Amino acid sequence: MGITPVRILVSLIEAMSVFLVISYVYCWSPGLPPLKAEPLRSRSKWNLYLHFTAMTILGTYLGIRLEGGAIANTRAVGAVLSGMIGGPWVGVWVGLTAGAHRVWLGGITAVSGALATAFEGLLGGLVRMRLAKKPEQLMSWRTAAAVTAVGEIVHQCFLLGLSRPMGVAWPIVKLIALPMIFANTLGAALFMVVLRDRQEVYDSIGAASSAFALTVAKRTLSIMAKGFGTPEVAVEMANIIQEETGVGAVAVTDVDKILAFVGLGADHHRAGQPISTLQTDNGSNGDEALLAEGEHEQFACLASDRCPLASRVVVPLQIDGNLIGTVQLFEPEERRFRVLNRAVTEGIGALLSSQLLVSRYQEQKNLLVVSELKLLQAQVNPHFLFNSLNTVIAVTRTDPERARELLVHLSNFFRNNLKRRKDVSTLEEELNHVSSYLEIEKARFQDRLVVETDIDPSLLGLRMPTFTLQPLIENAVRHGISTTMNEGMARIRAYRKGEQVFIDIEDNAGNYVRPDGDGGGLGMKIVDKRIKNLLGAEYGITVHCIPQELTRVTVRLPVDGLPH
Repeated sequence: MGITPVRILVSLIEAMSVFLVISYVYCWSPGLPPLKAEPLRSRSKWNLYLHFTAMTILGTYLGIRLEGGAIANTRAVGAVLSGMIGGPWVGVWVGLTAGAHRVWLGGITAVSGALATAFEGLLGGLVRMRLAKKPEQLMSWRTAAAVTAVGEIVHQCFLLGLSRPMGVAWPIVKLIALPMIFANTLGAALFMVVLRDRQEVYDSIGAASSAFALTVAKRTLSIMAKGFGTPEVAVEMANIIQEETGVGAVAVTDVDKILAFVGLGADHHRAGQPISTLQTDNGSNGDEALLAEGEHEQFACLASDRCPLASRVVVPLQIDGNLIGTVQLFEPEERRFRVLNRAVTEGIGALLSSQLLVSRYQEQKNLLVVSELKLLQAQVNPHFLFNSLNTVIAVTRTDPERARELLVHLSNFFRNNLKRRKDVSTLEEELNHVSSYLEIEKARFQDRLVVETDIDPSLLGLRMPTFTLQPLIENAVRHGISTTMNEGMARIRAYRKGEQVFIDIEDNAGNYVRPDGDGGGLGMKIVDKRIKNLLGAEYGITVHCIPQELTRVTVRLPVDGLPH
């Protein structure tokens, strides 16, 4: 029986079965990069070039030799897919290499087949460029089938146009055209189905890994806020990570020693030991997770010959690119790490490092707030001191008892300014603090200063930042009431609206000083910043001013105040 198109088709499909087995193994290997829009690394391109060149050349060898040295083959599958996955350059180089091999084999269709293979690789690469931002279309089996069909049709046209003599080329094309177009199109479509299934599995694993890493990060968020480097924090972190991962053991280290170790091997891996006992002194300086999966690279415990741990992943923790420690996960001999665990642990490391950065930022912000609080505490207005002493001197001549009371108030005021070390006080404590100041100012202004208070008694226990009221009341007296010749009125109100508390400090002078200067303006700015840092941007200070008539500074706080 002679060679027929049906026999050629069956033989090509049999050859394609070999391709599919090889392709299935390759698709599930780490050598095949994800089919995504971002540019491939050089190493990935070389990997693709070698695989698809071998696949394309194999398509030639598994083909059917015909009269005149022509070969019915499945080269198009490797050439087209190399371009669609690796881009134009990978596709062209695969096509040129496999084409050169085809020329080396000889035959009347050698040159036309070689050019067609290079064209098919280029065509696949151009399609990748066109659909780079549409991965769903790029990974479609329909797209792979259509591109391969077009490539094979052009291939047959090359055979007709370039093969000599023409009388021999036409019968060959009639014999092989349909089987080659169908077999190569089917093979490319099936390969893309396998590749897409692999991609969907990896995506689902990636999504699960991200969710898992976020769970770990969420549970460790409050712990990281305490800082990093203390055994207490390290033990809590290690317990949470082991609970979520289910690994055999977890260690948390700084750059020199073990901070915490929980799980298998805790009897000989203890806090305080140098990290060299975990075999990480030569691998913890990089910025990527280090994997000793127990098969190609064995974890060797330096602390005990009977250590049950056989594989390990080291996840670096960094702040601003500087290594500050590691999280290390261990498994026993019977439960080794897989390659996919690397992506999970890298995600955990990135999230924990981000939390450490946020914690460090919050720590620095808190230090700034403390510094500003100390600035408020140490801020003694010379004019107030001099005016107070002059007032006491004047009162001493006419009312020594009153002068003694004023000295007590002055002493209490400065003692509170200098010795209040707590960051938090109650509204009642704030009012007691400013009462000494107001008593001195009332003696100074005599009948020209009237102070009114309207405080909801249920709010006296409200927790608020220390030194919230004193700078605001001093600002009202110094920049408001003292500038008018008329009777000055200072009002302090505290009331509740819904889930918020409002404290108004009001004067009837209407001379508002913006919080960008010094003295009281600076104090107002610091008070507003501290409240926002501690409670959120929706809280703080607002000012309403009617020139020469009214200035009202309002402090907005949550009804629950600062947390305990």
